[in-house]
Amino acid sequence: MKTYNLNVAGLTRTLPIIKITDNLSIASFVILGDTTLTSAASPLLAKRLPEVDVLVTAEAKGIPFVYELSKNLGMDSYVVARKSTKPYMQDPFVHKVVSITTQKEQTLCLDRKDAEKLDGKRVALIDDVISTGESMKALEELVRKAGAEVKARAAILAEGDAADRDDIIFLEKLPLFVK
Repeated sequence: MKTYNLNVAGLTRTLPIIKITDNLSIASFVILGDTTLTSAASPLLAKRLPEVDVLVTAEAKGIPFVYELSKNLGMDSYVVARKSTKPYMQDPFVHKVVSITTQKEQTLCLDRKDAEKLDGKRVALIDDVISTGESMKALEELVRKAGAEVKARAAILAEGDAADRDDIIFLEKLPLFVK
């Protein structure tokens, strides 16, 4: 199996290169379960963020990172957009998205109680990797519906063309492998 050595936050991770389409492969970065990398990357990204009131991420890979990041920023809570509506959700905000890693339509849902926490707040949208930006756009649509102002879009890694964008904050670039 082909691999890619990623250096981020003073750590090296060997990532498997995974075929996504006939012409595209990615270095598969999974933050879930990597306590050391989560802990090392969060204070570095925290230093780069503008002042915000709330952090928002999508379920599931961004959750451990946004948890650690909220601790670094001295925040008591954060908001997670779920990937499906849950019975406890009252009148949720819903948005559809297709990302590079799932390659099928997903639903992002924001519980009304979480939406109320966002109303009038300055928000940073947080993810593990930004690639096409479609997940970020969906999150942004949800938080704007809730009345929040997006002050930052941030991730540990920016993949492919996302690394050339000037509207996102990230620690390291992650290449795409195109045939």
